[in-house]
Amino acid sequence: MTNTNYTEISHSDDCEKYVNQFIQDFQIRSAEIGRGTVIKRALPSRNKRMIGAWCFLDHAGPVTFPQGDGLDVGPHPHIGLQTFTWMIEGTMMHTDSIGSKQLIRPKQVNLMTAGHGISHTEVAPDSEIHMHAAQLWIALPDDKINIAPQFDHYPELPVVEQDNIEFTVLVGNFLETQSPVKVHSELLAVDLTAKESATTRIPLNPNYEYGFLALEGTANINGHELDDNNLVVLEPGLKEIEVQLHQGTRLLMLGGKPFESPILLWWNFVGRTQEELAIAREQWVNQDSRFGHIPDYDGPRLEAPAFPDKMRASK
Repeated sequence: MTNTNYTEISHSDDCEKYVNQFIQDFQIRSAEIGRGTVIKRALPSRNKRMIGAWCFLDHAGPVTFPQGDGLDVGPHPHIGLQTFTWMIEGTMMHTDSIGSKQLIRPKQVNLMTAGHGISHTEVAPDSEIHMHAAQLWIALPDDKINIAPQFDHYPELPVVEQDNIEFTVLVGNFLETQSPVKVHSELLAVDLTAKESATTRIPLNPNYEYGFLALEGTANINGHELDDNNLVVLEPGLKEIEVQLHQGTRLLMLGGKPFESPILLWWNFVGRTQEELAIAREQWVNQDSRFGHIPDYDGPRLEAPAFPDKMRASK
């Protein structure tokens, strides 16, 4: 659906009603990862499974912990997706089965392309006492789902300012600014940070759906209050939206063209059929070479849960 009537509406009240029929907000839930690290899981949810190819979104922190007691996620596998980590505070070491070892620092992105299969660990250094990050998964399109695994690190992302708001372009093109991060679908991700309280109008692609998540502080998305307990979702059809941010507020804006195919997301795998997910699980359990190994990790691999009888496809 495209926004064919938006510019023809002259009364502001009618215009706001028109815009708001494209907007919903959903409560997000808490989950636990690693050594008891509590995160807010925004995607997938019962109400919204995907935003474009974005199929998973965790918001971890901000949290402070004793030295040596930070995040420690042992070897675990992935297929059919890209993992995307945006670090806001703290550091974390990524190590994977294709030989990559990379410390991610604040304002940097780690992008791991699982494709046919990879395994990795995520561990906070012993000296680290802070963590604040967003981790997302991107479902690979049908023609890329089995590509060779790859890892890329992006130490610098482009920044543009508008209305006293700093926009870091993480993925895609925004305000005529292009991110270097390589993805395989039409996607957008932008970090919005307000230097002081501000109101701005954000241009949108009417062919995209969008989501807004508060990483710090609170905001207002065209009359919809946003804090760290909800996700504001915009359906395709809008050309712009008004956003109000308080001083110090940080938002994550995601966008993308609705995904081409229904997907199955189970444990750490993204696929199209239950059979391919079941095969991947058995290969992980049997330590198949598909997922390689990580020899320098001191600890056990993550165990795969029991496989369900039936799954619900996401789109």
